[in-house]
Amino acid sequence: MNIQFERVDVSLKKQVIDHMRDAIIDGSFAPGQKLVERELCELFDVSRSLMREALQKLEAEALITIVPHRGPAVAEITLEEARAIYAVRQALEALAGAGCAQHATESDIAALEASLERIAACQGNDDQKALVKAKNDFYRVLLKACGNPIVQEMLTGLNNRITSLRRFSMGQPGRLAHTVKELEAVIDAIRSRDAARASKLCADHVSKAATIALRVMADQQS
Repeated sequence: MNIQFERVDVSLKKQVIDHMRDAIIDGSFAPGQKLVERELCELFDVSRSLMREALQKLEAEALITIVPHRGPAVAEITLEEARAIYAVRQALEALAGAGCAQHATESDIAALEASLERIAACQGNDDQKALVKAKNDFYRVLLKACGNPIVQEMLTGLNNRITSLRRFSMGQPGRLAHTVKELEAVIDAIRSRDAARASKLCADHVSKAATIALRVMADQQS
């Protein structure tokens, strides 16, 4: 049997996808911005076929939209979509917090503390990429340790859109200091094996972030 298939450089495609994803999440590619394939190919020095595969992957992650006859553009999250995302995130993170209090190992708790230290270290500087990475690391540990693979799968799938929304809340003066205190309390509840308190603290943390982000989004759209 002779099977014909296209050989592609997977690592190169992944690099393109990762860099484009980062550029969308950190706002380098602005919401609503039209993405011209030819310009992207020149920017990343890749073929059009590879770029189209990368765009399809980012469309599947809801980070871009591809409109027939108009081409790709960076996805815009509406106020109603943001409300829905935060509602789902709040419910799932409450479950994750409770599960983590029940299932986390001492190693998991130590990893949460180390991630929180990196989050706290971002206070007083403008390194948003370091902050995003530290927060993603924190939640990666929380989800892995929660003992619920469905919660982990669903929140991981939402993560890119959640990270995009964090720009609205984390950029507000003083918010990071409050975030550190809120996550410290979450870790304390997990360490104490208090599932109910961990659940409530996770839900409260998301609620506070949502209130700020939705207010900023509403002000920008008014």
